[in-house]
Amino acid sequence: MLLGVPLQEILWLAVALVVGGLISGVLAGLFGVSGGSVIVPVLYEAFGALGVSEDVRMQLCVGTSIAIVVPTTIRSYLVHRAKGVVIPGVIRQWALPAVLGVACSSVIASFAPAAVLTVAFVVVASFLAFKLLFGSNRWNLGAEPPSRLPMRLYGFSIGFFGTLMGVSGGAISTIILTLYGKPIHSAVATSSGVAVPIATAGAIGFVFAGLRHQAELPPLSLGFVSLIGVAVIAPVASYVAPYGAHLAHRLPRRVLEIAFGCFLFAVSLRFLVSLI
Repeated sequence: MLLGVPLQEILWLAVALVVGGLISGVLAGLFGVSGGSVIVPVLYEAFGALGVSEDVRMQLCVGTSIAIVVPTTIRSYLVHRAKGVVIPGVIRQWALPAVLGVACSSVIASFAPAAVLTVAFVVVASFLAFKLLFGSNRWNLGAEPPSRLPMRLYGFSIGFFGTLMGVSGGAISTIILTLYGKPIHSAVATSSGVAVPIATAGAIGFVFAGLRHQAELPPLSLGFVSLIGVAVIAPVASYVAPYGAHLAHRLPRRVLEIAFGCFLFAVSLRFLVSLI
């Protein structure tokens, strides 16, 4: 026993988290996303096996996922920036509005039922998957990003919905940039940079949001952040993220889009079933 939890269950959790960390780190580099679409489902199953209450389980998964991806997104962004494909000015325009969106979603996470976060994940992930699989240039909204006000609204939405999903908004910002005609590799590189302030602010927000639920959370949790999850996944995901980033610049664009779209649909279906 360790802090009241059977050692066998802790070891099972650690193995699942390591595998999730490997996959999420590669995805972070490949798609400019945080890997939360992998980490959240893995954490959901692992914390369920440990008997975490349904009332706080999804919030704990999302908060832990966001905390984990802070170092991962930083490493991914540095690799992409070194290749010179980051779109100038976008990160600066989106950073502050995105952090404000994070603050709003953190408040919602503190008071809203867990189903709200689950529904947000399913809806947004399904839309992103549909765009990746079936979208084309006919979906584009323009040849260049819009003016300052719409861009700030986009930034707020990325922070708000990305934090609710536990994915730091990287997938959402990638889709927005491609809708304005930006090449997928440039969109991925820029999204990895946008994810850094979102993940950092989101992790802090979920710590404070979960303090009022501390008695319901498992051992070694700080608010809605599992320190065990962070300690196991973050180093693994951060280590492999640069390999995913290098791979993103070698694989065909369409192959990456189809693979990620199929994965998002599968994850969405998994969470949709949990609501029934």
